[in-house]
Amino acid sequence: MATSTAADRVPEQPRPLRADARRNRERLLREARLAFAEHGTDASLEEVARRAGVGIGTLYRHFPNRHALMNAVFQEALHALLNRSQELAEAEQPCAALVEWLRAIVTHAGEYRGLAKELMSASHDTTSALSQCSTPLGSAGAALLRRAQRSGAVREDVSIGDLMQLTNAIALAAEECPADAQLADRLLTLTLRGLKP
Repeated sequence: MATSTAADRVPEQPRPLRADARRNRERLLREARLAFAEHGTDASLEEVARRAGVGIGTLYRHFPNRHALMNAVFQEALHALLNRSQELAEAEQPCAALVEWLRAIVTHAGEYRGLAKELMSASHDTTSALSQCSTPLGSAGAALLRRAQRSGAVREDVSIGDLMQLTNAIALAAEECPADAQLADRLLTLTLRGLKP
């Protein structure tokens, strides 16, 4: 009788969620999105669960920690940013494309209070569920940066890691000064001047 080895076994696919579990997950995401918009990314997860009509255990079954919930909430924005980077990859002016994309990153990071700080910390922690947002963004930005560098418009010693940290820092600074609506754009403009050879 032949025995199967680990290499012979087909990896198990995750089972699809039951209809009630899928509805719970969708309600949790909807309420988390509202709570993050209203209270920032440190909003109470207990309150998110209560507003979704489920217990905190149900929230943690779907999202084992805050970063996992944040990652799920921000997937739509992530896909939009990744799609935009692909569109910009064919732009006639590579430097202008990079600048436009960095502005979009600053805008995204500033949408929820606390998101910029969380993205900054996740960029150094590959075990964080939120790195599932920051890692693809870094890869998309790196392609735009290389193109701008090849065109001679951006210094060769600039890294995408530095640019991602700078954009998050700009969003964080703007978050701390909400009365100054132009602060993020001014800081980004100053930063971009330092990119030129």
